[in-house]
Amino acid sequence: MRILVALLVLAVAGVGGWQLLPSQENSAAAITVGTTDTVTSLDPAGAYDAGSWALFSNVFQSLLTYEPGGVSPVPDAATKCSFAKGSLVTYTCALRDDLTFPGGGRMTAEDVKFSFDRVKKIKANVGPASLFSTLKSVDAKGLTVTFHLSAPDATFPFKVATGAGSIVDHTRYPADALRTGNDVDGTGPYELTGYTKGKKVLLSPNSRYKGAVSTGSPIELRYYADPDALEKAWKGKKIEAATRQLPPATLAALSTSDPGQRVTVGDSAETRNLYLNTRSDSPLHDTDVRKAMAWLIDREQLASTVYDGTVEPLYALVPTGITGHTTSFFDSYPDQSVKKARKLLAEAGVSTPVTFTYGYGLGSGAAADEAKEIKRQLEAGGLFKVNVKGYEWTDFQKRWATGKLDAYAVGWVADYPDPDTFAAPLVGTGSTMNTGFSDKAVDKYIAQSQRFADRSRVDDAFRDLQRIIADEVPVIPLWQRKEYIVTSADVGGGQYLADGNGVFRLWKLDWI
Repeated sequence: MRILVALLVLAVAGVGGWQLLPSQENSAAAITVGTTDTVTSLDPAGAYDAGSWALFSNVFQSLLTYEPGGVSPVPDAATKCSFAKGSLVTYTCALRDDLTFPGGGRMTAEDVKFSFDRVKKIKANVGPASLFSTLKSVDAKGLTVTFHLSAPDATFPFKVATGAGSIVDHTRYPADALRTGNDVDGTGPYELTGYTKGKKVLLSPNSRYKGAVSTGSPIELRYYADPDALEKAWKGKKIEAATRQLPPATLAALSTSDPGQRVTVGDSAETRNLYLNTRSDSPLHDTDVRKAMAWLIDREQLASTVYDGTVEPLYALVPTGITGHTTSFFDSYPDQSVKKARKLLAEAGVSTPVTFTYGYGLGSGAAADEAKEIKRQLEAGGLFKVNVKGYEWTDFQKRWATGKLDAYAVGWVADYPDPDTFAAPLVGTGSTMNTGFSDKAVDKYIAQSQRFADRSRVDDAFRDLQRIIADEVPVIPLWQRKEYIVTSADVGGGQYLADGNGVFRLWKLDWI
């Protein structure tokens, strides 16, 4: 997800200092959670990043959601959903009849249709519209909503269960523009009752919530500019939980046997890639230039030095633990070799050094140290000259979304537990990562894989897709993260916050 992450501070245009909305007050019982994630928008049509979606999964409802550890979505705002018999192009959901928006209005299928239609109509540069590329139209009648797809897409229910499927009140959101201001009208397990731009969000249990989960303790989410600031808050006991991300050295030193805290360390489908601008006006347009870069990247060195072993080297788009995982980049570029990179560029008649821009998001984990190490690796042998610069997260997002960077490192949190989330959004034509890359065979494999309701049958398509990516190199996979969540000894439920299916379960946190 995009997540983007991103690795991912709350940045919402036009919002001032701390504000309390009139319906709720802060509670002394609130559990305080710290993160370095970024929220780019409070409007589901305008955000496709991990920080925003983490908030959305608590204040909005989608028709479907995921249970902890689940790989198949279950009903939330819906009572049931299914494809038409023998078809993967018509998907129908029956809506619950007891869902109420903050303004008092009952949710109907019209709100669902409105929510999906506006995502596609607004098509924000950093929004989630690309997830619904196969959605042709939506019909609404009473409590029944029917989705008509342009092509068979077995992954559509997975996408419905994401932040992109958040249902908003059609009387409170404009149909053709993003909503401004600080109001949120959702039916999730929490109400957004206050926030400060770039500092904190206050969540109060939603007494009107009906759905697949239960409401939890009041939560105060605090956003920190970087991992060092998050660590300072944690060590200073200003927060009861810390997630995404403490500094690598701190994570590496965490002990599950420490009686003063609760530590969860688990597998994760979060990855980080180096994306390369393939457009004709970029110095990285030439495929041989991108291949030469692939010969110079040393993931083992990156993982051990910059990240203190808290990440694992990644050699393909699809990470370990997800159907379709391969080692396509290791197969094509098995070692770091300046000699092979130099020969490739010489045979292609490319003048060296190749000079290009490299951007990263400020506050994104160890991104600055990572950029420094990747610059060192790429400049080995004098083949490249890398101009590195960090940007505030929302500025960084807009720069890559508008093709203003030649290379950019971005973390990706899986939108849902399926290889499709690492394909279409990252390397499909018109992808969210906006590298300018387009390949008919890649698009064919993506479409082919979406025809299988049995997701165990998509292995071959994703293996072939990843071989093409290793040959064309619009992206260079870097690493796969382990999931670290730490809470104080008197707070339980940290292990449920995130488990690879895109849901940030704040309602699972509770005082012990």
